[in-house]
Amino acid sequence: MESKPMKLLIIEDDIVDCNNFINCVKKRNDIEIVGITDSDIEGLKYVKTKSPEGIVLDLELNNSVTGSMDSLGFLTELRKMKLNYEPIVIVTTHVNSKRTYQILHRNGVDLILYKDHPQYSTNLVLNHFINLRQVPIEVVNKSVEDMIKSQREKISDCINSELELIGVTSNLKGRKYIHDAILYLIENEDGDTNVIKYLTTVYKKSATTISNGIQNAIYHAWRASAIEDLTRYYTARVNYETGIPTTMEFLYYYRDKVKDMI
Repeated sequence: MESKPMKLLIIEDDIVDCNNFINCVKKRNDIEIVGITDSDIEGLKYVKTKSPEGIVLDLELNNSVTGSMDSLGFLTELRKMKLNYEPIVIVTTHVNSKRTYQILHRNGVDLILYKDHPQYSTNLVLNHFINLRQVPIEVVNKSVEDMIKSQREKISDCINSELELIGVTSNLKGRKYIHDAILYLIENEDGDTNVIKYLTTVYKKSATTISNGIQNAIYHAWRASAIEDLTRYYTARVNYETGIPTTMEFLYYYRDKVKDMI
């Protein structure tokens, strides 16, 4: 038995792209467009009234006239709606950023397509919707979870390698605090950065205990490691009077360094 055409909502402010979708869909019998808008707010209304199975979301929406959020705001509000089904969301974008893609996946995006890729086309977007429609939701979610887990492990390995290079070895009590603090700062750059408070909830230790553990590990590295290693692998300026970085200077330095490496 032939399945019904997939209901598609397009949230896009580029008229050319919108017309391309319309013309492409006219030539197919497996997809129908139930709404086109350049506003994320209007997009949410379409979700409520039309129950689209698939959503094309342009990342670079211009909301100066018809909307007041942005594409990430749309994704946040979409999750809050608690629908009795999960629409497939494909983001199209001119942005080519690993960090942006990670944020989008964490916000429920199934697929991100880079508009400037030579193989990008409207028909390619539509084909992906049909292919994803045939995959059980739990399989799609699992693949996204695996990807995020793999990226987290890569970041973790990178942090450990960098700490070893300057002598913050695994036998030091503060090493685990430092590792988790850097990882937390990388993953929460745009949110709460009270990292010591976060660590107190994870390890059930006082802020003083954790702060001392971190500072002692840094102190050990600066006293036990060769100066050549420290100047080679820790290139930030160090306070002349103390001779070692403060806890937050150290953590933010490695947050930025590891981010640039992944």
